[in-house]
Amino acid sequence: MSLPPPSPEAAAHSRALVAAISREIAAQGGWVPFERFMAMALYEPGLGYYSAGARKFGTAGDFVTAPEMSAHFGRALAHQLVQVMDASAPNVLEVGAGSGRLAADLLLELERLGKLPARYDILDLSADLRERQRATLAAVAPHLLSRVSWLDRLPEQFSGVVVANELLDAMPAHVVAWRAEGIFERGVQMDGAGGFTWNERPASGALLEAAEEIAAQCALPPGYESEISLAARAWSAEWGHRLVNGALLLIDYGFPRREFYHQQRGRGTLMCHYRHHAHPDPFYLPGLQDVTVHVDFTAIIAAADAADLDLLGYTSQGQFLLNCGILDLLGAEAPGTLDYIRASGAINKLLMPHEMGELFKVIAIGRGIVQPLLGFASGDQSRRL
Repeated sequence: MSLPPPSPEAAAHSRALVAAISREIAAQGGWVPFERFMAMALYEPGLGYYSAGARKFGTAGDFVTAPEMSAHFGRALAHQLVQVMDASAPNVLEVGAGSGRLAADLLLELERLGKLPARYDILDLSADLRERQRATLAAVAPHLLSRVSWLDRLPEQFSGVVVANELLDAMPAHVVAWRAEGIFERGVQMDGAGGFTWNERPASGALLEAAEEIAAQCALPPGYESEISLAARAWSAEWGHRLVNGALLLIDYGFPRREFYHQQRGRGTLMCHYRHHAHPDPFYLPGLQDVTVHVDFTAIIAAADAADLDLLGYTSQGQFLLNCGILDLLGAEAPGTLDYIRASGAINKLLMPHEMGELFKVIAIGRGIVQPLLGFASGDQSRRL
């Protein structure tokens, strides 16, 4: 694996996180579940990938998200927000707002439509990302910055629309191995040279129950390895206690269960992103790379349904954006101009099946929303869940 070398400062930062994880492994008797390793690699205060100050988003970072590619992503999404707010309350909560680009684009389009929300809240636990979000809003939509508030926790009660773009994939996940002799949880131990290596122990508790259910539904062959995100399930179910009226719009890459745990995907979906290179080694430079797993959307809706929330729609990102009028927004640009050419290229990447259009999905869950949602008017795939 040939990846760009880190700067001396970045390498020292990674070594500090390695030391912190090593201490945690020692404190836990020499082994921690991968879920704990992933949590520290991403969120350890001051050291984790999302907790420290390294640049993550855009061409100068490690990956590019849809809002970074084109303002038309947020503009199209805004039309769905209007419908949900009209049916519930004029409030928006964005969870995990990244660079703040999506918030800026949503607010500008909502302003153009005469539908600015009474509240636009952002929940992001990273102080560094909060500052980056403020800076983005100040640069792109300075007159709307005062409308944005930052929260430290989920609201006890909420009505309106919740937006989460590429949030679920970054929630720490367990890694499971279905073997002939039983179901095992894969975890992390020291390798004797100061690095990390895999080791596994028998699965138990809620993880074992989830793994047994998956095995019964998907006929996994012995030796199959993949991920189960109990955290993503719990987060979705939590809204059953908090959402009074409105909808969650969750945008992420993943599959329905039978595709997620397909026999040909026998080593799971765990993927890391470092300076625009994707690779499967989560032990490479901890703290300097993103670590993600795809989303099992069947698990998300099952958890939501158990919490008395409704499935309002499920489709590909490409179909959702088409339904929300992204091509109409592009058509308003002057054809042949540099802006039009750039926007057209970016929108193609958002829509095309071989780019982001099919791998990325949009799922809407909610309460008290009766009218069919705009984004799922054509091409709804809820039956696949």
